[in-house]
Amino acid sequence: MSTVRWLVTAGLVALLGAAPSPSPTPDPPPPQPPPVLDRADVDRAVGRLDATVTELMKRTGVPGVSVAVVYEDRVLVVKGYGVREVGKAAKVDADTVFQLASVSKPIASTVVAGAVGVEGWQRPVAPDLPEFRLKDPWVSSHVTVADLFSHRSGLPDHAGDLLEDLGYDQAYILSHLRYEPLAPFRASYAYTNFGLTAAAEAVAGREGVPWEKLAEDTLYKPAGMDDTSSRFEDFATNPDRAVGHVQESDGSWKPRYVRDPDAQSPAGGVSSSAGDMATWLRLQLANGELDGRRIVDEDALTLTHHPEAVASPPRAPAGRTGFYGLGWNVSYDDEGRLRLSHTGAFALGAHTNVTMLPGEQLGIVVLTNGAPAGVADTVALDFFDTAQDGEPSRDWLPLVDGLYQQQEDAGRSETDYAKVPADATPAKAADAYAGTYANDYFGRLTVTEEGGGLVLKLGPEPQTYRLTHYDGDTFSFATRGENAVGPTGVTFSPDGKTVRVEYLDQEGLGTFTRTGS
Repeated sequence: MSTVRWLVTAGLVALLGAAPSPSPTPDPPPPQPPPVLDRADVDRAVGRLDATVTELMKRTGVPGVSVAVVYEDRVLVVKGYGVREVGKAAKVDADTVFQLASVSKPIASTVVAGAVGVEGWQRPVAPDLPEFRLKDPWVSSHVTVADLFSHRSGLPDHAGDLLEDLGYDQAYILSHLRYEPLAPFRASYAYTNFGLTAAAEAVAGREGVPWEKLAEDTLYKPAGMDDTSSRFEDFATNPDRAVGHVQESDGSWKPRYVRDPDAQSPAGGVSSSAGDMATWLRLQLANGELDGRRIVDEDALTLTHHPEAVASPPRAPAGRTGFYGLGWNVSYDDEGRLRLSHTGAFALGAHTNVTMLPGEQLGIVVLTNGAPAGVADTVALDFFDTAQDGEPSRDWLPLVDGLYQQQEDAGRSETDYAKVPADATPAKAADAYAGTYANDYFGRLTVTEEGGGLVLKLGPEPQTYRLTHYDGDTFSFATRGENAVGPTGVTFSPDGKTVRVEYLDQEGLGTFTRTGS
């Protein structure tokens, strides 16, 4: 499952939807109402945190959690719970680094705000990233940094993520987004890791440095965020790192996978600690200042908090519209207060949440080293409920976890490939299917006979999948990676000239044509 199919706080706080046209000087959102919380309210919520985190870890089994709370420019909490890796004694502490997944996006928007100021958000991407093109040449030449950071370019949901799963690098992915179909430009919304990545890389290109260095020079070093990096290698070599875990069928948690997100570094590749994230929260809530020093231009940073795209139109008469800003979910609560949030998650072992009420000068970050089980979002939701009303408004965990499960199930095939039809037609001889097939988007696919069966190979390395016969010219294999959806179908045309891979065909791009070689 991809990074932002996990964007469930967006389902609770600010969902995804359509987008207005940009303006060089967008109108600001409504003025903030006066604060309604005081220190006693916040202390009450802080006092409940230990019990909340401990209980949720017990209910879910998530191995490690780290939390930071900032209020009125003071760090009230920065604390770790549990272990960095199951079966080992090392504890999570304030300096343990976690993979942030999509919480990287509001950090990336902070970097861009610091690098380009206000006007730079409206700069077209094309001059600074010539390899990035979209299907419509006019859109290619006009799409801006702001368009891509607010997911209104017209690219389909999660465009490029499957290429990353197959092992393609960033350059290949960005140059092949031109094959993706486009929805109406600036009039539709779809969450795209590689659209945002393209925008960030364009900014770095204009500055003449790699994105990772731009992030260091613009934000991490000036703010003293020494444990924060946009390079996977820095995370992987940090001795105080939280290893990612997935949940087994028996309920236990195991460190099965390693997630290298460098290809989408601005969108999902940041690693950081609760201590550093507390520093970043302080900077956000102080409008770009930190300990009296200006780190990011105030107007440019404030622009990232504005609604840019209608993310979820209200679904009931009393419903409220959810928005997406520049790297942030943006909403307004019952008191009319601006609420900023983002969830991040890797199906291969990370789940994070940041939520802020800027008008209250209050924010929380929750980092975990387990695939999404609802913990990070639930801690944040409980915290703000308790600050506001004295106690949680509901048991959030089943709802949040249920939304994750619903999103995971939505990607699965409608066909149960484990149940072969009683009247299944036998497959043809292996040489009817063996061969090389080509696809402009996904590259080369080969089918060979090995060990008495068919093997399919995909991707630049390539990745190998053993095919299981289902019926006639249809086979299946078990998908792997961040966007795995369980078994998927592989159907050869009767004449043997094409093969369609079901889970790669979400946008009609999953058919490969035999090359004859």
